[in-house]
Amino acid sequence: MIPAAPDQEPVLANLLELYAHDFSEFHQLELGADGRFGYKYLPLYWREPDRHPFLVRMDGKLAGLVLVKRGSEISSNPAIWDMAEFFIVRRYRRRGIGTGTAHEVWRWFPGPWEVRVMESNQSALQFWERAISAFAGETIPSVRVEKGGKYWHVFSFESKRVP
Repeated sequence: MIPAAPDQEPVLANLLELYAHDFSEFHQLELGADGRFGYKYLPLYWREPDRHPFLVRMDGKLAGLVLVKRGSEISSNPAIWDMAEFFIVRRYRRRGIGTGTAHEVWRWFPGPWEVRVMESNQSALQFWERAISAFAGETIPSVRVEKGGKYWHVFSFESKRVP
């Protein structure tokens, strides 16, 4: 995982299109008139200090992205780290790169965390249950939350600073 530079914004935008395509199976996303889903928050990741964009690579090849931001989408608590977007390209899934990347993110940003998973995305829910429990060293149960007419599972846990 490497921080994404401003000149890599088009690369992240392309990966976000793949992510949105995958996500459209669980969430009603509409294509714009230009044939793209778009991601209106992407430019903010180089303008706001509490947003952090990353590219994920495996064996030197592009494998995904991570967007981290400060501030809970559920409680609005500004101290909580939020896994805003997390995407591993299908070719690289089930190889441990997702879990390894998630653990790296949590070590990089110590403090309170929330990971939100749409209830309808059962494969993601299983992934996050395993990844978070492995990181925490114990089972971290999710809490079912309704927001905007949609149901989410929210995992809350603490990432400790590693000396």
